[in-house]
Amino acid sequence: MSIVTLLPFIVLIGAMFLMTRSAKKKQQAAAQMRNEMQAGTGVRTIGGMYATVKEIHDETVLLEVAPGVHAIYAKNAIGAVLADEEYNRILDGADPIHAGEPVVPDDASSLTAASADEAGDKGDKGDKIDLGKTEAAAAEPAVDEPVADQAKDTKAAEDTKDVKDAVKADADTVKDEKKSGDDEAK
Repeated sequence: MSIVTLLPFIVLIGAMFLMTRSAKKKQQAAAQMRNEMQAGTGVRTIGGMYATVKEIHDETVLLEVAPGVHAIYAKNAIGAVLADEEYNRILDGADPIHAGEPVVPDDASSLTAASADEAGDKGDKGDKIDLGKTEAAAAEPAVDEPVADQAKDTKAAEDTKDVKDAVKADADTVKDEKKSGDDEAK
């Protein structure tokens, strides 16, 4: 056998070696992290639950998932050991990264309350929203459309009907021509 025929097998074996080596390193790092875990530290399980370590045994860990609520987990179920600051930030919901920024409300009710207070200072229009219409314009009676405008609308409708009829007639003509062409071919 020549080296050219063996080259794909060598490359395949090398790739498999590199992949297993990196996976083995990750497993060793995770095992080391679990072994360095101490009572009182915060952890995240592989299921995404946050808890505090109470006791550590050979293959299991006793976790406090809520005040007074304890659960036994396998050591392999611990996904990450968290730093105290990060664990407290997650439990308290505090976000120190965005601490100085203003809080944006989830709904618009708090936004409209401030604008209503400002409008109340201006006068009696606190509950009304100005849409550009004045009360005088609303008080004027609506003027009936002139007869000429109605005639234009009627004529436009008739023109549209005429166009639709012409298109339908053209389509029927094309069908008839195609049908007669098929009959002649037979």
